[in-house]
Amino acid sequence: RNKIKIKGTLTISISKSVTLVGCRISSSGNNSLIIDDYSVLRNVSLEIIGDNCSIIIGKNCMIGNNCYLSAKEETQILIQDNCGFSRNVKVMTSDGHPIYQNKQRINISKSITFEKDIWVADNVTILKGVHIGTGSVIGINATLTKDIPAHSIAAGNPAKVIKSNISWTP
Repeated sequence: RNKIKIKGTLTISISKSVTLVGCRISSSGNNSLIIDDYSVLRNVSLEIIGDNCSIIIGKNCMIGNNCYLSAKEETQILIQDNCGFSRNVKVMTSDGHPIYQNKQRINISKSITFEKDIWVADNVTILKGVHIGTGSVIGINATLTKDIPAHSIAAGNPAKVIKSNISWTP
């Protein structure tokens, strides 16, 4: 069973070929959720909070058990086609609360983009503003705070590119 909680307006476009099993979707504000053809989400939490936030999941994506995707404060999580997330992946466009220095906010939320054909291993955390290039692989337990170029393997905390010019087969 899936659970959906909406306060405000959530524009939903989920293809008929999508499989959602045990997912939790919560939205507060005026937001959107798009999940394209043949994607599979199992026991995933999707949180869309604020106005003008969106989560967009492309075709043929697989998002595994206990993954958590959170778009807040006018940001977007864009996952292009053929991406796979293993278990316990966290993707967050916000720190969850504002932090100020000299009355100026210092932790602005930022969108996150996954280009096509990306594999994200177990227990990875991807923080605000990260852009991951096509064909990349993110290693187990990595924490991404910076962009990862296309066709790279990144690992560690904080994650660093450890191999370049790679390809992989899903």
